[in-house]
Amino acid sequence: MTETLPPLPTVKKSPSPKAAAPGAGGAAPSWAVAEVNSRLTAEDKVALFRTMLRIRRFEERSLRAYQAKKIGGFLHLYVGQEAVAVGCCSLMGKNDHVITAYRDHGHALAVGMDMRGLMAELYGKSTGCSKGKGGSMHFFDPSRNYWGGHGIVGGQIPLGTGIAYALKYQGLKGACMAFMGDGAVNQGAVHESYNLAALWQLPVVFVIENNGYSMGTSQQRSSAGELGQRAEAYSMAWEICDGHDVYQVREVMDRFLREARENCRPGIVEIRTYRYRGHSVSDPDKTYRHKSEVEEYRRTKDPIQVFQDTLIAEGVIDPARAEQLDAEVRAEAESAADYAEASPFPSIEDITKDVYWEEDNPSEKKSQGRIFF
Repeated sequence: MTETLPPLPTVKKSPSPKAAAPGAGGAAPSWAVAEVNSRLTAEDKVALFRTMLRIRRFEERSLRAYQAKKIGGFLHLYVGQEAVAVGCCSLMGKNDHVITAYRDHGHALAVGMDMRGLMAELYGKSTGCSKGKGGSMHFFDPSRNYWGGHGIVGGQIPLGTGIAYALKYQGLKGACMAFMGDGAVNQGAVHESYNLAALWQLPVVFVIENNGYSMGTSQQRSSAGELGQRAEAYSMAWEICDGHDVYQVREVMDRFLREARENCRPGIVEIRTYRYRGHSVSDPDKTYRHKSEVEEYRRTKDPIQVFQDTLIAEGVIDPARAEQLDAEVRAEAESAADYAEASPFPSIEDITKDVYWEEDNPSEKKSQGRIFF
């Protein structure tokens, strides 16, 4: 008996389009007037801007706490990439899910997690979102379909593919956004996930946040070809977009998410972005890129400044309103730090909780012998 295979999906590929920004003396770019953006109300746009500000000020405040030795371990900051997480997560529906790598603070705030619980987690306090046990790299909130926060490079991509499999198996109309950095694209587990997603036609969008550097090595020195184009080897659709423009991120991701939800077609979106800080706070960032490179991006493509200028040009806000929003968010970040400072550390007994389900539910334990030694 000969098996009839489904037709391969159409491969969609396009370079990042160029068009004049609103208020720059030309027509608004196509993505700004796309339906997914044109139907946004003024309140919706302000909410997007506020979330981007919340990420920026949270990260800046957490850096100060780290420098004051209030935070231990690693701290991977998302400063400069705010439009990516906000643009993508603002499109989430009831059955959409997010999983990401260790630079996870921005995504956590973008899905609506409480800033206080996130700051407390950085401080290792029991009131943290992971009860002080996960730290910077392991923010989680299942109630918001947010599955972390993973420290192994590329390790979250098979899990995201599994989430997409579960959605399809259960007959739910949803998609999983599996985020990774540019360095993770070279991991074997990522390609195994690409293969299964394409073979089984799973509703997953692989999002490559390409900030140009895999730790201290530039993409040009570590990866051959266009990262998104590798989708062609698996007959998946792919596209590249600019990550400093939240409207463009939303327009591209909306198309890929609809294709995943409605037709179970996986795809890859490579989002060109940039981080202002080192790979982590422990990275001095003085040997692999020039300071002028960072300053040039800040001056011309800072995502918050770009969106603020756009909203002012659209008449949604004025400079005074932008300053007011920023002041409110700065106060929220300070309050979160105060909350974290005042919160208790986990107890000694807490170290064995939330590790094995049977240990936390002894009346339903079925395995024999000791679990902890």
